[in-house]
Amino acid sequence: MPVPLLATCWTTAGDAAPQRGDERSPIPIRERIETAAAAGWDGFGLVHADLVAFREEQPLTELARMLDGNGMRFVELEFLGDWWTTGPRREVSDLVRADLLEAAEVLGARTVKVAADMAEGGPDPDVFRTELDALATEAAGRGTRVALEPMPFSSNLRTIHDGAALLDSIGNPAAGLCVDIWHVFRAGTPYADLAALPPEYLFVVELDDGAAEPEGSLWDDTVDRRRYPGRGAFDVPAFVTAVQATGFDGPWGVEIISDEHRALPIDRSLPVVASETRACFTPTEGRR
Repeated sequence: MPVPLLATCWTTAGDAAPQRGDERSPIPIRERIETAAAAGWDGFGLVHADLVAFREEQPLTELARMLDGNGMRFVELEFLGDWWTTGPRREVSDLVRADLLEAAEVLGARTVKVAADMAEGGPDPDVFRTELDALATEAAGRGTRVALEPMPFSSNLRTIHDGAALLDSIGNPAAGLCVDIWHVFRAGTPYADLAALPPEYLFVVELDDGAAEPEGSLWDDTVDRRRYPGRGAFDVPAFVTAVQATGFDGPWGVEIISDEHRALPIDRSLPVVASETRACFTPTEGRR
């Protein structure tokens, strides 16, 4: 069987990017799903803005039929931030939260990706821990889970070690990690450390690639300069081997966010990304 691959939301979105405008893709969702299916993808990701836009025109049950009819066995949704805050930020977050959990239930999404803090100083650790526990419990009641994504520019969860320690402290089976090779590499975390992660913590694993050093700021590098797996310095096969040592067997998310990728028609880019990603699962010489 081919390696199961999930096209994360930005991989199929065309000319759209995180925190740029309203984040909606200019490409109709049906076209994105059908193009991904024709290129051999097994799963599909959607960002909140696209879910809301679809729901304004059609019921989410129609989106569920669309995904199922195109063989998308795995569905994930994103991206919830500010879920630990109070005041106006929390009010906005709670609206997004309700939308994502409703959609997860209707679409059978196995995971909702959630953000760590990006503000200077970071949140109170006890509040963050308590709110994550509550969020995960609420998600479980809707038939899904939450995957928290450590990022090197986060104020409170820069590494997978930070994320694992947090999960240890709450012990909620509906809370796990999103482990993205970009964030692991840029945080300087040795891939060997991944093998020590409890397998039940790995909810989402994402592949991409990049230059040996960041091109521009870390933010510029992550949203404009990612490369297809195997085209950069990240040694994707070594990362895959380390993750497989935990017992993780997919689906493997592929998150390509770059100027170059956004400029390509998805009927050209999606088959190439799938093929080059799967090539990273072939044993090669020179793994670190």
